[in-house]
Amino acid sequence: MPKVAVVMGSDSDLPLMKKCINVLKEFDVQFDVRIISAHRTPDVAADFAKGAAGKGYEVIIAAAGKAAHLAGVLAAMTTLPVIGVPVKSSTMDGMDSLLSMVQMPKGIPVATVAIDGAENAALLAIQILALKYPELSEKIAAYRDKMAQDVIKKDNEIRNEVF
Repeated sequence: MPKVAVVMGSDSDLPLMKKCINVLKEFDVQFDVRIISAHRTPDVAADFAKGAAGKGYEVIIAAAGKAAHLAGVLAAMTTLPVIGVPVKSSTMDGMDSLLSMVQMPKGIPVATVAIDGAENAALLAIQILALKYPELSEKIAAYRDKMAQDVIKKDNEIRNEVF
């Protein structure tokens, strides 16, 4: 069974990351949720990252705001794919978080989604897992088909409303 770790730098990230969690639930992907700070609990972050594969995790999703080093710290200590979710903060509207994630040094990549892009982080994790779990490929295809049908329905509704 596919398993994802959803890690947040602070409990203030939970309202945003519930969107990620809901997508993982929708696709029946097992997950655990942790609050680990790269700065306040660096030893916990290191232990978690180093032991993540051994605990059955196949992808890590890491959300953080402000300095946002969590995803990079975890990526530096594991070979698992790490997806960063930059969280919009009051300081620079999340640009500080985004840049700290996408500007990782050579050799330590962090896949990064949009600022507050929690749903896309879950979907990217599911696409990565789909390489190993074919049933997830089918679910992704159905999910995208439903999105397309929703757009077509809205298009028809708006054309009928205007004309």
